[in-house]
Amino acid sequence: MRGKVEALLASHQRAGNFIQTPVAALATRIVENRQTGLLIGQTIGHYKILKRIGAGGMGEVYLASDITAGRKAALKLLPTHLTGDAKRLKRFQQEAHAVAALNHPNILTVYEVGADDSVEYIASELIEGETLRQHLACGCIQVGEAVEITIQVAGALAAAHSAGIVHRDIKPENIMLRPDGYVKVLDFGIAKLAEQEVPATMAEEEALLLVETNLGSILGTVRYMSPEQARGAPIDKRTDIWSLGAVLYEMATGHAPFAGETPREVMDAILAGEPLPLSNYMVQAPGELQQIVSKALRKEPDQRYQNAKEMLEALKGLRHKLEFTAELERAVAVPLWLRWARWPAALALTLLAGALAVALFYWLRNPSISSIPEKSIAVLPFENLSNDKGDASFADGLQDDVLTKLAKIADLKVISRTSVMQYRGKQNTREIGNALRVSHVLEGSARKTGSWFHINAQLIDTRTDTHVWAEEYDRDLNDVFAIQSEIAQKVAEQVHAKISSAERLAIQRPPTGDLTAFDLYSRAKNLLLETSLGSEAKTNSLHAAELLDQAVARDPSFFDAYCQLAYAHDDIYFAGYDHTPARLALAEAAIRTALRLRPDGGEAHFARALNLYWGYLDYDGALAELEIVRQTQPNDSRVFEWKGTIERRQGRWEQSTQNLEHALDLDPRNVEILQQLALSYEYLRRYPEEKLMLDRVLAIVPDDVATKAERAVVHLNWQADTRPLHQMIDSIRATTPAAMSRIADARLICALAERDADAAKNALSAFGENRPHLTTDNVPLTRLFLQGVVARMAKDDAKTHSAFTAAREEQEKTVQAQANYAPALCVLGLIDAGLVHKEEALREGRRAVELLPVEKDAI
Repeated sequence: MRGKVEALLASHQRAGNFIQTPVAALATRIVENRQTGLLIGQTIGHYKILKRIGAGGMGEVYLASDITAGRKAALKLLPTHLTGDAKRLKRFQQEAHAVAALNHPNILTVYEVGADDSVEYIASELIEGETLRQHLACGCIQVGEAVEITIQVAGALAAAHSAGIVHRDIKPENIMLRPDGYVKVLDFGIAKLAEQEVPATMAEEEALLLVETNLGSILGTVRYMSPEQARGAPIDKRTDIWSLGAVLYEMATGHAPFAGETPREVMDAILAGEPLPLSNYMVQAPGELQQIVSKALRKEPDQRYQNAKEMLEALKGLRHKLEFTAELERAVAVPLWLRWARWPAALALTLLAGALAVALFYWLRNPSISSIPEKSIAVLPFENLSNDKGDASFADGLQDDVLTKLAKIADLKVISRTSVMQYRGKQNTREIGNALRVSHVLEGSARKTGSWFHINAQLIDTRTDTHVWAEEYDRDLNDVFAIQSEIAQKVAEQVHAKISSAERLAIQRPPTGDLTAFDLYSRAKNLLLETSLGSEAKTNSLHAAELLDQAVARDPSFFDAYCQLAYAHDDIYFAGYDHTPARLALAEAAIRTALRLRPDGGEAHFARALNLYWGYLDYDGALAELEIVRQTQPNDSRVFEWKGTIERRQGRWEQSTQNLEHALDLDPRNVEILQQLALSYEYLRRYPEEKLMLDRVLAIVPDDVATKAERAVVHLNWQADTRPLHQMIDSIRATTPAAMSRIADARLICALAERDADAAKNALSAFGENRPHLTTDNVPLTRLFLQGVVARMAKDDAKTHSAFTAAREEQEKTVQAQANYAPALCVLGLIDAGLVHKEEALREGRRAVELLPVEKDAI
């Protein structure tokens, strides 16, 4: 003991007042603790202190409000014993600014390093969650979780090390675990303030005592120090490798690799001892995990991983093996009776080979990672975290705008919105990546509070399930469009997509300056999306048009809203809800305004293409417009979907199928595209392929009874077999009787095919008031007409004549209102044929053909 005291006194002149520093720090801490209540409500810099949320050797941490940026922040007030040395403080400030510039998803974002009079502070993002220390207190965690946490920390260190920054204090207290699975590394560079320089001529006993006194009292724990730190020797990035290895060891075993009752005992163990093998604590310790830990905890820095990237690659390899092992165990799970059986060696080998074959099948059942384009992304629906669920359109609008901006980049494959909307709330990014054939997904959340919004965005590599980039934004609502552009550009940069100057300008252009108009637009676009998926089509289209009218009234320069307004009016016209020149004129007025606002705007030309197609059957003109759109929106699945649809009308079946398949590649879970391909195969009588497309639809929407009915009808068309229809009807009647009205058309088709008048009557009565007609090949057959057909089948002449007469009166009104609508004339001709009005039926049929000749519509 006397020797230690003498060594301590001998070093005093060389080391300065390091003995007094802890005492001063203790006094400062006492004062600070007594004044904690007084700080609440005070302002330091431009941060208003709200409450104290933590403390440690590196300072007090407060929840604060940034009154300039309007966001919450964590404000760390550094104790004076760490900031008294001006030279060290300056070095720390330089490093802290360098850390702030890293912008890595696993590194705590530093907003500012500043001072207010004599108070030095660090303002950073506010993290929700728990420290790894708190998580460890719950018990030893699983190996897979430990490896995943270490991978994210190693990623943070790799980024910092590449910028020449060493953390110096990696330990569980400085690792935060967010509820969403993200890991954040805290306090980069702060340990630099506490480092005590040890003169090169100091004896080892004096150096150890100096480090023990300084680090032991200031940092509070020495269990994660590297040997060079314990000796007070110069350190580099390899000291972080050691500390991370110690943390990984503790996560895997529940025990620190080096222990002791005092800091000095721990330091002695670090310098001279070896940690117990993992197998002392773990029943089945993976050999690779032991190798990684052992290499990270080598005494000599030259024998460790030389950088965090090396360690990161080793960890990823271990994760890959753990995943494979888990898949193998699931694939070859053996019943208990088989485990205890005693089998001959040859049979055992056969079983093993079979098990491995099964495992290989399961391992290879997912498409090869190499076939997924490197520059590909799906922008998943953003979660609405607002208390007001009515703000869901804000989150949807944010996602849609980011997706739309990314789709303008020719060098990037972007999955269309229809496919990604099916993954709302789903978190398995690896499965999503495989299903959509993309290398990355962007996910996030949004919260709107008054005039402020909070956005959290994360970019994930689906092949490795690692976070590539993340950012949080707390801004005024007026900044939302700038943030959307920033997110799109950051994502493009992270996946290394090349952006032309024209594409960058398009990405940076805000959609509107009116937030209310944008909300109206987003709600309308969602309605039109639902319309494309087949639900409440007429109501949705009409309501969407109303919302878009309100949007352009608020902002007459809202280009995108005019484009969607034109689409809504054209859809209403083409679907026959209002097939009048007045409705077509509304669409064309919106298109003219859009083209005046932005002559080269792809969406305006897309609207023009649909107008030429739906309004005038000008297929060549529509295809020319779509080619213009393709130049500015090369990854827009709608371009290829509509090219395929138009070419099908022209009878260009091969080109049509190719374009629809290309659209499906960009929008692989778009039910409408799958149904369009199924329809093409039906017209071509390629029934096996039609069945395959409908099977894919059912894989996406397994409970969709309408698709089940379509699939059953395939067998009727293909093999004149009604048994699958009966099986489908019986199944739905038994399991979901409430859905019987939704398959009334399939029931009617089955009854008509079998000439079963009673079954046809029952099917027709199931149509209900909300199903006034049966549409086949875009020809709406009215209920009254169908009643006449069923009565004719039942040989009831009186009811036949009565039904057809009533049907004619009804249909004549439709024809008078829409004189040039060929399907309406077609139905009128069929009714007159039922009434044996031969001349009228022929005249109406000829007129319908004139309006819609086969050259105009091969279908």
